[in-house]
Amino acid sequence: MLVLHGFWSPDRGLRLWAEDSERTVTSPSQAVRSARPHPFAASEDTLAGLGTGTLGEAVLQLPSLARSPLDSPELVRATPRSAARSRPALLPWRVATLDVPPADALAWLLAVADGVDGVDVRGGNDSDVRHGASVGYWADVASWAGELVDRRRVLPAVATDAGRPVALWRPALQGQDVVAFGALVAAMPPVCRAEPVHSDAHELVVTAVQTFTDVGMRRSMGPGLDLVPPRRGRRPRQTPTAEAWLAALTAPNGHFEADPTEVDRLGLELASWAEVATGRMGPARATFRLSEIEPVAGDDGTAVAAAEEDSSDGTAVSPASTRWRLEFLLQSTTDPSLIVPAAQAWADDGSLRRWLDRPQEMLLGELGRASRVYPALSAGLRQARPESVELDADGTYRFLSEAAPALDEAGFGLLLPAWWDRRSRLGLKATASTRRDAAVTGGSFGRDALVDFQWRLAVGDESLTDDEIAALSEAKAPLVRLRGKWVAVDAEQLRRGLEFLRREPAPVRTVAEVLALAAAHPADVDTPLPVTGVAADGWLGDLLGGSVGGGSGDSVTRVEPPATFTATLRPYQARGLAWLSFLSTLGLGSCLADDMGLGKTVQLLALEATQRAADPQAGPSLLLCPMSLVGNWEREAARFAPALRVYAHHGRERLRGAELSQRLATTDLMLTTYATATRDIDDLAGHDWHRVVLDEAQAIKNSLSRTARAARRLRAGHRVALTGTPVENRLSELWSIMDFVNPGMLGTSQSFRTRYAIPVERHGATEPAERLRTITRPYILRRLKSDPTIIDDLPEKLELKEYCRLTVEQASLYQTIVDDMMARIEGSEGIERRGNVLAAMAKLKQVCNHPAQVLHDRSAIGSRSGKVIRLEELLEEILAEGDRVLCFTQYTEFAEMLVPHLSARFDTDVAYLHGGTPKKRRDELVTQFQGDGGAPIFLLSLKAGGTGLNLTAANHVIHLDRWWNPAVENQATDRAYRIGQQRRVQVRKFVCTGTLEEKIDQMIEEKLALANLVVGDGERWLTELSTDQLRSLFALSEEAVGE
Repeated sequence: MLVLHGFWSPDRGLRLWAEDSERTVTSPSQAVRSARPHPFAASEDTLAGLGTGTLGEAVLQLPSLARSPLDSPELVRATPRSAARSRPALLPWRVATLDVPPADALAWLLAVADGVDGVDVRGGNDSDVRHGASVGYWADVASWAGELVDRRRVLPAVATDAGRPVALWRPALQGQDVVAFGALVAAMPPVCRAEPVHSDAHELVVTAVQTFTDVGMRRSMGPGLDLVPPRRGRRPRQTPTAEAWLAALTAPNGHFEADPTEVDRLGLELASWAEVATGRMGPARATFRLSEIEPVAGDDGTAVAAAEEDSSDGTAVSPASTRWRLEFLLQSTTDPSLIVPAAQAWADDGSLRRWLDRPQEMLLGELGRASRVYPALSAGLRQARPESVELDADGTYRFLSEAAPALDEAGFGLLLPAWWDRRSRLGLKATASTRRDAAVTGGSFGRDALVDFQWRLAVGDESLTDDEIAALSEAKAPLVRLRGKWVAVDAEQLRRGLEFLRREPAPVRTVAEVLALAAAHPADVDTPLPVTGVAADGWLGDLLGGSVGGGSGDSVTRVEPPATFTATLRPYQARGLAWLSFLSTLGLGSCLADDMGLGKTVQLLALEATQRAADPQAGPSLLLCPMSLVGNWEREAARFAPALRVYAHHGRERLRGAELSQRLATTDLMLTTYATATRDIDDLAGHDWHRVVLDEAQAIKNSLSRTARAARRLRAGHRVALTGTPVENRLSELWSIMDFVNPGMLGTSQSFRTRYAIPVERHGATEPAERLRTITRPYILRRLKSDPTIIDDLPEKLELKEYCRLTVEQASLYQTIVDDMMARIEGSEGIERRGNVLAAMAKLKQVCNHPAQVLHDRSAIGSRSGKVIRLEELLEEILAEGDRVLCFTQYTEFAEMLVPHLSARFDTDVAYLHGGTPKKRRDELVTQFQGDGGAPIFLLSLKAGGTGLNLTAANHVIHLDRWWNPAVENQATDRAYRIGQQRRVQVRKFVCTGTLEEKIDQMIEEKLALANLVVGDGERWLTELSTDQLRSLFALSEEAVGE
């Protein structure tokens, strides 16, 4: 196993090194003052296998013992190292490095930022490669730099490199970007500063962001882009400096030839220009507030200088007399809620000086800079004490559409009318009408079916009437009131829209064209105005609205499975079958994302059985799933669809080449694992599959992994993804699954990141989130068990906390660990501190389970653990009632202690399943437990037994220790609480009173936002708590110890 680490060198860029768990732990040398070779750092040959780059060497200061560096928290060894007996210190070590070229470094780090774990520098994925905290940090820096490029927060510049002029792109930071930059500097892990010659965090982040910005900007412009305007007449003998500089901005390395004096002059001009664009960071900035001037009553009582009201028939009227005021303000850069009107600044009596020195000078300077961006401000600056400027309708529109974006880019504040931010834009709305002669059945429609189609001018999602269009044309004003709302109407856009409607009536379109239009991003549609919506009626409207399969759409008829299908589908499952069949007939992929336990397996088997009964000549389907589920699919197919010819393709004896082709000729459904499919992809990709199905499709959530790339290579007429969690942490996971289901529908990975992931995940943008929901809604069907309209016959689930007290022995060990680990935590920082916190967490959780687990001494269980004592009490009651129970633990060592103890204590068999259990034995354990003669107690490791099993014979679930991830615990509980369960399920979670278990449980219960964080990050969030918070968290309360 390798753990990759990275540090930044201002002159060499990203430098990678790695720890190798297979190498010797200690150094043969005891010389602590000079740099020794790092004993378990990866070799040059190993690093060279990770990708392109230059091999080198570096000396790093690392937390160490006398003869060995400490392991990073991410390093896992087959045999754990013995506990340290001395206090760590920072010592120098020599490591081999791989210096990655800037373009490759940016691409790789962006992949890491998208959540792709184990990806090597070439873009491959290796499960034996993990990332250290430093790699994650530089990925965040690269991602932020990429976001600056996406938002075009960059400026061209000129510098010198080894005496040669070079054109480059530099970040233009203003406002919140400055705050974000400071946060990045402050968050740098100490391991990123391990190279003594480059240990200044500010310098490292500055140079890294500058490099990534320059590389990212050149990459975004693409090859062949020429910024130099075409020249007329004869070319001069020597290219002018400005032209050479412009050409170099898109060149690979940016170097160009020019006279040094001219380069200096160009540099001064660019610096002056950049100051206008970014300004100088100070305590305040100028902010502009636009508001409509209230009507003033004339002598006769009529309103003057007001917007005319809409006419009675609702048509638009030009507000020619409406006036607007643009007010000047000063806004604090550290506290944006602190805003001072210009009038108050001019009348300052000294009260503002508590946070702003010389406010009048600051205001005038900022207004002068703003006037260079927005010259119309000059009129207001002619006043002795400028406070505001008045604008007419035309000037207001120009300010909103042109000046406001420029002022925002230059770092000024803007307070605009709410209707402008939410404004309904003039655009085109498409409507499609299907035939209403009958409900849709499998053979009466398809992607090539024709529908009536019409474009209409619209404002937002509302189509305009002919009278409204005529009124807008006559108004000839950029701002009008329409249906009681302000609407911005560009005359040229209106003209182009009307011309488009006359030129392209397009009375009919195919279903495929309508679906493509509905899924397209506005930037990708070739129309003169943006497409504001796509509406349809009938079955096509139900599909676009996401009601097919959801119960509210009735235009798609029920699909009846054949007599050979023995299961009775529930109503929602029958709708799911109709939805799957409906999209299959259209040639569209689907993602069935029903809640765990709602029967995704039986719905897919019903689809296979139904379509093969209708078309016996259909080719074989391929289903990929985790190894643990192959047996379940075989059993369920034999039970519910015995007519299906099923072949399980895995193991060393699996068929290949011609033998596989021969077998497929008599196969309806081939089952294989993700690992096998990845290894055999060249063979499997050569077949044309009737359908490819991915069960537990989150297996391809990392789009750059070998598994995801292999899945996308498979050819099929229909693709289906089955998953209960289409998005676990990042929107990139949704992109990966949907790109398999319907390739290209959400664009490229990069465009998706720019259009959706960054705006939604980082900025909480609602518009792209809603657009994404609209696009994906037709192809994702998700129903929840908690919805009574979906399922109303699941028995009650009772969730209880079992509070256990520590024994005296446990309490003594607990306190000893707290004292030892707090001393270590207080004396460490950065990555070493986080490792110590996680180690303390693990030890304290283990001692809460049983002293023997943390001591690793294989001693007797006895009555030494409050949890074991309570477990025995519960099991006695459960077994006396004739019930069965699932017991989950995340620690296999604890489970292995409990199996013989509980078996002897209750004189009964105890089943045990863990990650190392072979498939055959796993299937036997499940079958036996579900049968009449199975063991009444089933111990399972949380990761191995928490998903993919049907264990409804149990009506009790006990979580012996906590994972602190509600999603993981709920998945485990759903092994018993699912369709087929006939009895009330009792779920118990063990919590040791007065220990960190109770305190963390309370934190999660009290803070839902924190619970959401835990879902994504496990226990790592705890490592960021302060030392005082950790001391309080770990402290043993008086009520913790039992009598």
